[in-house]
Amino acid sequence: MSVLDRLAAAFLGAGLVMLVVLAATPAQEPGGAALSSTHVAEHVGEAPADGAAEEHASAGVPRWRSERALPDRGMLIAYYGSPGTGALGVLGETSPAQAFRRLQRAAAPFERPGRPVRPVFELIVSIADAHPGKDGDFSHDVRKRDVRRYVDAARELGALLVLDIQTGRSDFLEVAQRWSWALEQPHVGLAIDPEWRMRRHEVPGRVIGGVGAGEINRTSAWLSELVLEHDLPEKVFVVHQFRSSMVRHIGRVKARDGLQLVQHVDGFGTRGQKLDTYRAVARPDLFAMGFKLFYDEDVHRMGARAVHQIRPRVRFVSFQ
Repeated sequence: MSVLDRLAAAFLGAGLVMLVVLAATPAQEPGGAALSSTHVAEHVGEAPADGAAEEHASAGVPRWRSERALPDRGMLIAYYGSPGTGALGVLGETSPAQAFRRLQRAAAPFERPGRPVRPVFELIVSIADAHPGKDGDFSHDVRKRDVRRYVDAARELGALLVLDIQTGRSDFLEVAQRWSWALEQPHVGLAIDPEWRMRRHEVPGRVIGGVGAGEINRTSAWLSELVLEHDLPEKVFVVHQFRSSMVRHIGRVKARDGLQLVQHVDGFGTRGQKLDTYRAVARPDLFAMGFKLFYDEDVHRMGARAVHQIRPRVRFVSFQ
């Protein structure tokens, strides 16, 4: 847990559970009608074998339509953090290879017959700061060579990599475009964190940030174009949130070709507190769902069986 997380928790006041929500847009039929949550699971197919993917591509089917980011009826299981430090999450505590071995052990209990799991590194690459920095945006980027290490490791290990950006006073799209070199890779997705998106005169850790649907849509439109332009497999696009005001006009968030948007509710506290918040903010009519498990902050941390029992069903689990 970062120092800023603790400051934000203190800002919210004693007894209030801090939660992060990753927002995901509805899957749509070609005519644009949103699918029901039941049909979403049926609509999202498992990626075919390499030969089948080639056949689909040769038949004029975009690659992202035949290679889904989420396994059919399966789950994504992630370690969260930033390179070289354990202060922001478990991912940065060890080397990528060691983290992957730990992640595999953590993910194994979530597997069920016909419901595979896929390992994910969620790497914070732009970090919110309590000071303005040289450019005055209250955020800084992780060194490119450190991020490239995870890009290469995830590819070699067969994991997805999700770049998480905390942008301070900068626009999400502006910061995401700085990471286009990594996002052009077929196994790399994007997460945006409105908690650390500040308005003018706001400082991270002193207030809880937020973002409007318009900025989210501009960012997802750019990422969708990147997928289509480079004929990439479908990417995950994650929006973090722990209260409804953090994503203004959330119902206006748009589905995008080539993207699987995920609403992921993260937070620490008792099981009851976590589930109460999850149920209060969950939008399964619009989004695929996610949930975070904290090693240190959770009280009687939930196991795989308890997570599988959550309704609406969780598709993305991250450990911090």
